[in-house]
Amino acid sequence: MLINQQYTRHGPDYRFGEQVTFLDIKQTFGFSHVRVGRWVTREESRIAADLVFDSLADLAFILKLPPLTLGLRQTVSLAFGHGGQKGVQAHYAPATRELALAKNAGAGALAHEFWHAFDHYIAEKSFQSSTKRFQCASDLWLADLPIIEHPLNTRLSDIFKVTFLTGNNDEPHDYVRRAIALDKKYQTQYFSRPTEMMARAFEACIESYTEISNPYLVSGTRFSALAKEGAYPDESHRQRIFQALINYFEPLGIALGKTSQ
Repeated sequence: MLINQQYTRHGPDYRFGEQVTFLDIKQTFGFSHVRVGRWVTREESRIAADLVFDSLADLAFILKLPPLTLGLRQTVSLAFGHGGQKGVQAHYAPATRELALAKNAGAGALAHEFWHAFDHYIAEKSFQSSTKRFQCASDLWLADLPIIEHPLNTRLSDIFKVTFLTGNNDEPHDYVRRAIALDKKYQTQYFSRPTEMMARAFEACIESYTEISNPYLVSGTRFSALAKEGAYPDESHRQRIFQALINYFEPLGIALGKTSQ
């Protein structure tokens, strides 16, 4: 059973006390499809719909995006309590372009997984085609694939530069070095993967946004054990990344808003 009291949120009131449904989420945020697992009770669905709605609305507010754009032109679907992976809060499946939230453990991972969906969606629109089927823009940028000339793609590249590089954009940022060190420590190839570094940087910026606090949207980037090990950008780095994010997403939202009129 979801316990609503676990998630103390501070931010704008988008619903004005009204109960929403997952159908409202589909229509408001432009998902191609929304499905709820058969083992999710009506009460759990009611509570979860409010939590997910507020979280997505917070994300749109922070990024200065029209809410309808979060579904990435209706290319991404959303699942709650359906299609999840055991022991995983949430995950994005590139093969089906589905963002799945676990029923009892989905809290705190929504921002992270949204970045994965966006990173995958924007790759083919920002970089010249490659041979691999599933790739993300962050991977292609670090692989030095030619970027498609467009003002927004230049701003997207700036996000990667400020996240991954330092100095005169010719040395890995300390954030990258820490990620590599964590992979060595845990004998894995996870922390230093470009898309994972970007997802952690993205969610860290969202959690550091001072006007909104929403532990269902994002949590753990500041005081968790991994945060103390340096898995996330520090506060000053977050500020620079966040500015690059806004420099990209705000004009993107304006452009998408015009095309949808």
